[in-house]
Amino acid sequence: MSRRLIIVSNRLPVVVEQEGEEWKLQPGSGGLVTALGPVLKEQGGLWIGWPGSDEEAPYEEIFRSARAEIGYEIEPVALSPEEVEGYYYGCSNETFWPLFHGLLGRTVFDRDNYDTYRAVNRKFAGRILETTSEDDFVWVQDYQLLLAGRAVRERRPSARLGFFLHIPFPSPDIFTRLPWREEILKGLLAYDLVGFQTRKDLRNFVQCVRALVPEASVGYRTPNSLVTFRDRTTIGGAFPIGIDFNRYRDLARSHQAAEGAWFLHEKFPEHKLVLGIDRLDYTKGIPQRLEAFEVFLEKHPELHTRISLIQIVVPSRMGVPEYQEMKRELDELVGRINGDFTVLGWVPIHYIFGTLNPVELVAHYRSCEIALITPLNDGMNLVAKEYCASCIDDRGVLVLSEFAGAANQLKKGAVLTNPYDTEGTAEAIYRAYTMEGEERKRRMRHLRGQVRRYDVFRWVSNFLKTAEEIGNSR
Repeated sequence: MSRRLIIVSNRLPVVVEQEGEEWKLQPGSGGLVTALGPVLKEQGGLWIGWPGSDEEAPYEEIFRSARAEIGYEIEPVALSPEEVEGYYYGCSNETFWPLFHGLLGRTVFDRDNYDTYRAVNRKFAGRILETTSEDDFVWVQDYQLLLAGRAVRERRPSARLGFFLHIPFPSPDIFTRLPWREEILKGLLAYDLVGFQTRKDLRNFVQCVRALVPEASVGYRTPNSLVTFRDRTTIGGAFPIGIDFNRYRDLARSHQAAEGAWFLHEKFPEHKLVLGIDRLDYTKGIPQRLEAFEVFLEKHPELHTRISLIQIVVPSRMGVPEYQEMKRELDELVGRINGDFTVLGWVPIHYIFGTLNPVELVAHYRSCEIALITPLNDGMNLVAKEYCASCIDDRGVLVLSEFAGAANQLKKGAVLTNPYDTEGTAEAIYRAYTMEGEERKRRMRHLRGQVRRYDVFRWVSNFLKTAEEIGNSR
């Protein structure tokens, strides 16, 4: 078997759905699929993941007919409802997600869920071992699979393993709260290469290793960190993920997107439009953003009827009571603010709870003069980059949380704000509203240059190049 690239993620790049008696395969979406799909097709590769349906689906029959069309191999990992509940909804989303975002008050430590998480990671590892050889490079994605590499390494010591964390890595004072902290760190040290979004995340990881794995030694080979543990060395590096810039730029130039943008401006004549768009999640800072817009309206009554916020919230995990409560909170907050400020012919906040198709999304990016992207904490935040790529006339202003991973790359062109500072964010909105045209264009040209240069394909290339160098140095 020749060397291949093996992608392992919680979800496959396709979704298996049942319609009546028939099973159908729907294409997945997102930057990971866009970036890694062509690489797998070119190099010859395999994608391993959960297809999103229960164990009873006839996976082999479904994927046999689809492999030629997809262009690379797919291997499903079937999970029972109990496994999905404990591993995904439980440990991944109630423990690792809030903890790694620094939100201790929302973190649940449940031993049964963690035991299920460990068992499912071993199930993924079993599928990796069944379908790959020692020469293949296995690239595991994100926090759902922190322990999969260690389970592979135990049975195949010479395996070539990489890992990338798409969310932040917490500081030691946060991470040490985790009851299974040493097992998780030692699990990450089973990989040859561990990638993070920012250098801050990399530093946090190294500091946690120093504090919690005293038998490990840390060194440096600029720009990476080297952690030696039990006669093995793991390379840690920062690899900021990007987007497919050309895709968003070309879509923004399309006739359909231009028509959609024109329709929005016709609907809101003589308004400057502010856009917020987020998945329903407590890390995104949506209530704080709405409150900051409320303060802006209170401080600048002269701008009433001349500005509107379009807040789009994409449904997520609606079966979870906490997210249902979050939805109710947003509904009430929007209702109260609109009730206080609406006048005949003008509503300050236009709230959409739903999903936009790609053309609708880019039309909103094109038509909104200000993007208000203010997460409380984010690994990167690709919405900010998508907005910049879609601003083909260079007139948009990006107001960005300083706690988004993207702030490190985009700080010279964006207006940075602290999402916890309501008054400061209100002032940032006013600054964006009153910014002169030439400054807007200068800033957006810089932002677009950064997003174009550090796109998702460069991210893939840099990670795989570093992995290849590690393999050659063995």
